[in-house]
Amino acid sequence: METPSVNPTGEKDTSQLKQQWERNPQENFDSTTEFRQQTQNLPTETLELKMSSDPARQFIENPQGTEKLVTRLEGDSEKSHESTREMPEFLQASDVWYCPDGSFIKKIIIRGQGLDKPKLGSRCRVLILGFPLGSGLPEGWTELTVGVGPWREKTWGELIEKCLESMCQGEEAELQLPGHSGPPFRLTLDSFTQGRDSWELEISEKEALAKEEHARGSELFRAGNPEGAARCYGRALRLLLTLPPPGPPERTALHANLAACQLLLGQPQLAAQSCDRVLERDPGHLKALYRRGVAQAALGNLEKATADLKKVLAVDPKNRAAQEELGKVVIQGKKQDAGLAQGLRKMFV
Repeated sequence: METPSVNPTGEKDTSQLKQQWERNPQENFDSTTEFRQQTQNLPTETLELKMSSDPARQFIENPQGTEKLVTRLEGDSEKSHESTREMPEFLQASDVWYCPDGSFIKKIIIRGQGLDKPKLGSRCRVLILGFPLGSGLPEGWTELTVGVGPWREKTWGELIEKCLESMCQGEEAELQLPGHSGPPFRLTLDSFTQGRDSWELEISEKEALAKEEHARGSELFRAGNPEGAARCYGRALRLLLTLPPPGPPERTALHANLAACQLLLGQPQLAAQSCDRVLERDPGHLKALYRRGVAQAALGNLEKATADLKKVLAVDPKNRAAQEELGKVVIQGKKQDAGLAQGLRKMFV
């Protein structure tokens, strides 16, 4: 985490802002109850590069529900303004914006100035309030650089970075997460330096940044953090995918590494897709064949799993991992056949 800077003279007082925020908690968070009620009955699915229990998927799979929720939040905001004349002035202007991937909804409390927003390399001075312990984020004023630093490796850091990229200077906002039972979190963007969009970077700059992300991802994977590693590999791939085809060969290794993370995170469908990307460029890639075989077995596609694992063993007959996985697939296939045969017998009894 980057070192928080010392508050200059005349800066907003953190304690005062906390008091303002907490003065009318019921009115300030009046939309939270509706938010929870709206999301209780939505299905929970797997979100790419997230843990399988991530409730953000509810909004991706149900965009109509998201739009209804946004409408209700806007309506709640208007009702709140009518019924809370004594609410602090900084809570009177609000707007609602939802992240395209459904991971959070942003309720703007004070609009920012201008149209510019933080980009890659922007050094942002922010005020963070209300985030849980263990989030890896400081409480109070700090400085964060978009696209740089270990603060981005955890789920909370990734969420904060997405939010910062949507904010203007001086903007204050509440963040509401699907399924979160507590009050919203508060984020203020005081100022930021000029950054650049990824398309403004030179090819050599993109490749250098991708290598840094790749190296950091491998470090996290070895440390037993496949979720953080997957984020790093994903960011590296997004940088390299903007390069002219066929792109650098490093993309192959990144997709293969990402597949390994996705298998550990219980995302076999995504892992199979990542392996497909590898095998499109390198049909004989043994690690990708093995990981796709494991993914297909987890999905119940036993014939495809058998084909991939046999290809691995044809090249490397002593590959113990492939031998063991193929043995599991054979046993699973026999159980399926036995169950099918029993079901057919019942049909003709």
